[in-house]
Amino acid sequence: MAAEFDLVVIGSGPGGYVAAIRASQLGQKVAIVERENLGGICLNWGCIPTKALLKSGEKFESLSHLKEYGLSASGASFDFDAIIQRSRGVAATMNKGVAFLMKKNKIEVIEGSAKLEKGATAPKVVIALKAGGSRTVEAKAVMLAVGARARALPQIGLEADGDRIWAYRDALAPKNLPKSFVVIGSGAIGIEFASFYRALGAEVTVVEAVERIMPVEDEEVSKAAQKSFEKRGIKFKLGAKVTRVTKSAKGVSVAVEIGGKAETLEAEVCISAVGITANTDGIGLEALGVELDRGHIKTDGHCQTNVKGLFAIGDCAGAPWLAHKASHEGIHAAEFIAGYKTPNVHSPIAGCTYAQPQVASVGVTEQAARAEKREVKIGRFPFRVNGKAVAAGEVDGFVKVIFDSKTGALIGAHMIGHEVTEMIQGYVTAITMEATEEDIHGIVYPHPTMSEAMHEAALDAYGRTIHL
Repeated sequence: MAAEFDLVVIGSGPGGYVAAIRASQLGQKVAIVERENLGGICLNWGCIPTKALLKSGEKFESLSHLKEYGLSASGASFDFDAIIQRSRGVAATMNKGVAFLMKKNKIEVIEGSAKLEKGATAPKVVIALKAGGSRTVEAKAVMLAVGARARALPQIGLEADGDRIWAYRDALAPKNLPKSFVVIGSGAIGIEFASFYRALGAEVTVVEAVERIMPVEDEEVSKAAQKSFEKRGIKFKLGAKVTRVTKSAKGVSVAVEIGGKAETLEAEVCISAVGITANTDGIGLEALGVELDRGHIKTDGHCQTNVKGLFAIGDCAGAPWLAHKASHEGIHAAEFIAGYKTPNVHSPIAGCTYAQPQVASVGVTEQAARAEKREVKIGRFPFRVNGKAVAAGEVDGFVKVIFDSKTGALIGAHMIGHEVTEMIQGYVTAITMEATEEDIHGIVYPHPTMSEAMHEAALDAYGRTIHL
């Protein structure tokens, strides 16, 4: 059987559908296999709908601060069902957008669940079709973009049931608004849901196993974030090992151990945000001899697996588990498959948390730089003395940058504050372009903007800050 396609992509999340589009642009004949919804978890049950919820929470919470702007209003309330429906509507719109892009780029969409079998130039793809029956397709290359799912810990009772214990899907479309939550895990997912439900008035306690929240972030940012969240009424239990989660008719009990002492937290609902598990089971990887690393698919610098013609991108291929990383890898792999020389797949990847306040970072933390015994220069600039931030009443937070002392290269940037997720790309570009302090000092930043704090932080690292 001759290859029917140049490329078959399995999974249509932000890695898969972007890879399919790029391959089509390069003249490849492409098919994409999706077992559920076009756009994958990100567009339907992750990045996009959570941001819709967070914006509703932010808008409602801002009503309590109107007096600070010389405004007043009374009778503020919210319709929880309408908030959820708006979020689902946003997801549906994005889903239709991906369907349009598939049609526009002449990509064949095959609805069903795929399994791999040994093939000639690449594994065969056997698809159990949604409509019934099966179809086997062969291609010159196959790309796995199968993503990941919420991790469960059944041994301690932490397994989502959609009732008392929620994973991210349950938290995105609940039937009602609980009055209290215990959120297990203080990564981006846990913090974002904690932020949203607190904005609507729920009592929220976040449990984290290590001694600080958001442990992948720079320690200064992590501590500042905790203070800001605590001001909003979110409680934290740090250095807390969860030993048991027990459901009851009224709610859930979370048993934790902190410093050797046992404690029990009570709430109506527990949100599990303890990580993810790659969707690598049940698709034939074992029979093909695909190498895995702790459940994730091992790949080389071009996203190739150890099996001829098989590529893997995104969450199923390991950290960081971010949509934009998946898209970047998808484009890189599609170009490589089509025979093009491609830019480095290991470009700097920013991390963003869309809580109130937002957190964004790229590159190394101060702690990592010190651990590597790198000589660094560090600059900081607070938003409280930035003109635009003061005018907007968004003075919480700061910008922190890290330069290599020997080369002057920017190697890390960390921010906390209003809409910093929109600002971090400036530093991502700088690191990608191998900018030095001299380059950044010479950039003209528009005034008044919050981005001026980015300039001032870089100046501060070399004792040149103007407004502080």
